[in-house]
Amino acid sequence: MAIFKSSNPTLQEKTYQGTILEGISTGEEMTLRGTMNKFGVLTMLMIGSTLFAWSQFYQGGDPKPLMMVGVFGGLGVALVMAFKMKWAPYLAPAYGILQGLFVGSISAMYDYLYPGLPLQAIALTLLVTLIMFLIYRYRIIKVTSKLRTVVVVATSAIALFYLIQWLTYAFSGSAIAASFTNSSTPLSIGFSILVVGLAAFNLLLNFDTVEKGVEMRAPKYMEWYSAFGLLVTIVWLYLEILRLLSKLQRN
Repeated sequence: MAIFKSSNPTLQEKTYQGTILEGISTGEEMTLRGTMNKFGVLTMLMIGSTLFAWSQFYQGGDPKPLMMVGVFGGLGVALVMAFKMKWAPYLAPAYGILQGLFVGSISAMYDYLYPGLPLQAIALTLLVTLIMFLIYRYRIIKVTSKLRTVVVVATSAIALFYLIQWLTYAFSGSAIAASFTNSSTPLSIGFSILVVGLAAFNLLLNFDTVEKGVEMRAPKYMEWYSAFGLLVTIVWLYLEILRLLSKLQRN
């Protein structure tokens, strides 16, 4: 039976397997404090590039190039890191910067259409993250094998759907099923609420994965990799909340 598993593809048990003895033999083991420190560094780097992309938009720049660099550049870095985890101390900061280009561009676009909406989304993201941490900390919802399986399957399906949307948008200028995902109909709002909930439940699995990684004495560079995985989930949660709020504004 798997010791632990996350629906986030960057935080899977197999990611840590094979690194455990390495951590023990070197004496450089992953710690919770170290992981949170690395997460703080990645967050600051992302905020810096987010502000840059935001300012470019309000100076009249086209947001699409920075968005595409952020999305596909970040995806490329993430794929390399999946096979070269030892490079995480160098690649994870690059990912944070690239992600900020995307987040800043799309946030500026939403702010232009709905002034103040990104700040509301940030506040709600922090609140949801805190709530999910407390739920995990006090075991209000236990991370069971059944819960993991459900979240893994649902997240994989959503990820595939969004990937197809982005590819069709990048090459044709029109995303498939955009009328459904971007409309303000009750069905579309319900879909967004479902995805926000799914992203929130991913946080439970992420917290569990990081905790088990510390217990398994994973090597020090896994702090960067784990921080990167948490950043992926929290940014996803923010974007989904941002989309949901925009739909509610249109009603």
